[in-house]
Amino acid sequence: MVAQQVQEQLSREMFDHKNQENFKYVAAEGLTEEVINQISDYKKEPDWMRQFRLNALKMFKSMPNPEWGPDLSPLIKEFNNIKFFAIPNAKENATKWEDLPEDIRKTFERLGIPEAERKVLGGVGLQYESQAVYHNLKKDLEEKGVIFTDCDIAIQKYPELFKQHFMTRCVPVALHKYSALHAAVWSGGTFIYIPKNVKVEVPLQAYFRMNAEKMGQFEHTLIIVDEGAEMQYIEGCSAPQYIASSIHAGCVEIHVKKKAKASYISVENWSKNTFNLNTKRAVVDEEGTINWINGNNGSRVTMLYPCSVLVGRKARSDFLGIAFAGKGQNQDTGTKIYHLAPETTSVTRSKSIAKDGGITSYRGLLKVAKGATNTKAAVQCDALLIDEQSKSNTFPYMEIKENDAEIAHEATVGKISDEQIFYLRSRGLSEEQAMKMIVAGFIEPIVKALPLEYAVELNRLIEMEMDKSLG
Repeated sequence: MVAQQVQEQLSREMFDHKNQENFKYVAAEGLTEEVINQISDYKKEPDWMRQFRLNALKMFKSMPNPEWGPDLSPLIKEFNNIKFFAIPNAKENATKWEDLPEDIRKTFERLGIPEAERKVLGGVGLQYESQAVYHNLKKDLEEKGVIFTDCDIAIQKYPELFKQHFMTRCVPVALHKYSALHAAVWSGGTFIYIPKNVKVEVPLQAYFRMNAEKMGQFEHTLIIVDEGAEMQYIEGCSAPQYIASSIHAGCVEIHVKKKAKASYISVENWSKNTFNLNTKRAVVDEEGTINWINGNNGSRVTMLYPCSVLVGRKARSDFLGIAFAGKGQNQDTGTKIYHLAPETTSVTRSKSIAKDGGITSYRGLLKVAKGATNTKAAVQCDALLIDEQSKSNTFPYMEIKENDAEIAHEATVGKISDEQIFYLRSRGLSEEQAMKMIVAGFIEPIVKALPLEYAVELNRLIEMEMDKSLG
């Protein structure tokens, strides 16, 4: 009975369940000007956004694929078969759960979203394929002037605020090939504005779900935390397992104004046919703080390097990340920190686990500009290898142009030793239990920093990987 309960607890069904495809609208497969116009027509966008998309498409086609990281050739071969825009047969931005189609509602119920909304969240947004299907914000936050909706609504309802912050100061379109792709085909996502001096003490959450085969999801998250304001935002992501490649190339832009504080928490659990090519950046003004907490698991390839641009005096960045790679997976993750003003501080802690021949890499950039005096930066990256077949890489790059700076970097790679296993087995544990305990201790700093429901999910995901229950 106990064994059966454990197996049920570790079941992948909550993530791998697939609904039958049921679209209200689907653009042609592949990426052409015709598809861009179909997206813009369907959304009834202003002319400037249509031209923005078309220009981004030209940039994407002219830019080379990165050759310094994981192999993207399997994705490139299937690119013309991907659905870049698909609208589910569901009401847009419903505010009641009963207004969602039964299959979509049950998908999010399996993931525990309605229960979390009732117990701990100030607002919830849900995206299914290319469209937001549910959004709800607590009345007291709405009365304080908090805006929490999706970007498709924001461009219509808050046009000046949206246009001022959308892929301008934070994430330039031409940052890299896949930021340009995102700019061309983005859809849905999250738009948050926290007014001056408003402190949102309960988290806001969004969950992004890909269901269809050969799908692309390109949600845009745009967060503006005004002067003296505070907020915490949580994102979850998942997709069922298919054979053909899918792509996720979302974008997160966070504007942290003077003396503001933003916490961004993400647990990404894409399936093993997904190429996760996400872009995340924050621009932090004077005495502002950005906290990043990232968990990456499941995808075939991940290339993700959350970036903090510290432009104001005494701005701060804290980053805490974990990546897990199993058989056939390449998790290439890290962070980028730009210290562009005096008295700025950054702390980066990155952990990775690899098993069954998986590859994890920490790829980090730390730049201290001339004039950024009294800068303090610390980078610590730790890797745990479960077996001899797995691989861990560290690619740190530091560009320090100011002498008045304190910089520290530490990297370690460890293996689970026979001595550790023997010691724990001598205390009555099985070999499997011993390995799980060592891994649990390794990831404890990440788990402790996560909200409870996401800490449970991350622990469960890694347990499933350790149990080889993902197949």
